[in-house]
Amino acid sequence: MTYDFDRIIDRVGTHSAKWDKMEPLYGVSPQDGIPMWVADMDFAAAPPIQAALDRMREVGVYGYYADDSSYRAAIQWWMKNRHGWEIDTDAIFTTHGLVNGVALALETFTDPGDGVVLMTPVYHAFHRIIRASGRSVVECQLAHGEGGYEMDFDAWDAQMTGQEKVVILCSPHNPGGRVWRRDELQALADFARRHDLLILSDEIHHDLVFPGATHTPMALIDGIGDRLVMMTATSKTFNIAGCDTGNVIIHDEKLHAAFAKRQTALGLSPNAFGLNMAEAAYSPEGAAWVDALIGYLDENRRILDAGLNAIPGVKSMPMEATYLAWVDFAGTGMAAEEAIRRVQEDARIAVNHGATFGAGGETFLRFNFATPRARVEEAVARMQEAFRDLQ
Repeated sequence: MTYDFDRIIDRVGTHSAKWDKMEPLYGVSPQDGIPMWVADMDFAAAPPIQAALDRMREVGVYGYYADDSSYRAAIQWWMKNRHGWEIDTDAIFTTHGLVNGVALALETFTDPGDGVVLMTPVYHAFHRIIRASGRSVVECQLAHGEGGYEMDFDAWDAQMTGQEKVVILCSPHNPGGRVWRRDELQALADFARRHDLLILSDEIHHDLVFPGATHTPMALIDGIGDRLVMMTATSKTFNIAGCDTGNVIIHDEKLHAAFAKRQTALGLSPNAFGLNMAEAAYSPEGAAWVDALIGYLDENRRILDAGLNAIPGVKSMPMEATYLAWVDFAGTGMAAEEAIRRVQEDARIAVNHGATFGAGGETFLRFNFATPRARVEEAVARMQEAFRDLQ
């Protein structure tokens, strides 16, 4: 089966955060601008998801959802067949997305004032949730190696004070695009044990891995099960973030019971649309769509990297996963404000500012290339024109 990822879908005026908020936030009009900021794709959802929604519409009654056994079985099938990870059906919690999952975990396993370790630069929502919950952000900066980011445990060991209770892992890494090797994950497990830290492993991008790299679920690392909370979702993989559905997966009985108690106390339950969409996505038909998507994104990645790296002083970090290019403008000698001005005002492209991702991100911008190829090519042309004086 073929999929039309080149199709231009008009999302303006559809309550799309990506399109309808880029002008108030970045000063880039949706009429002639290119949104390459928030992490959703401009592609229609996979056919099995559309079919599931059609079936719901045909019934026409949107009542309470019951008997989620087929939904749980779909999650188990996907994780075993796509990631070699076998999970117990009772270990699965459903949350309103993974930001909600992180918030629930912090409420469950930490107290106000506790330290939460972030390996920065990293997904900006983590910072926001930690601070809003009254916990303290502990920034452990990633080392910038030749092939991308690297964990720097010698430096991080020296930073720990004993007030830290949790470390959040972003795997694959957003925004750096790294797929962490098994030995790196084992070293993180050892770090967590040395400092008595719980690991929250956000693996929302685990299906979006390019040829040549292999994702290892943190759950497959030895000796970490009693201090591990896994987080996965269909949202990024299948472009259905609006269904606000994610999974927290906890096998340890003590951790599982504590999380269940907290979720019950808050009266939280999933929505029927999200469960039906996730079950449809985690299927052989959904897998075929993802395989085709990866091929398309890989070519978009090549085009964007080649075009941006041709600009003197601009360097895109080598990517192994996600659809989010992490681009360093330090070599241009420009202040971050000038680079941002050229991208947003001259090139008319809305991008995420690197400083929002924490320490180490100040000279970077994040570009979302999960959009029809014609837009990626146009973005490259605009960028080269905006920085033409450097060439």
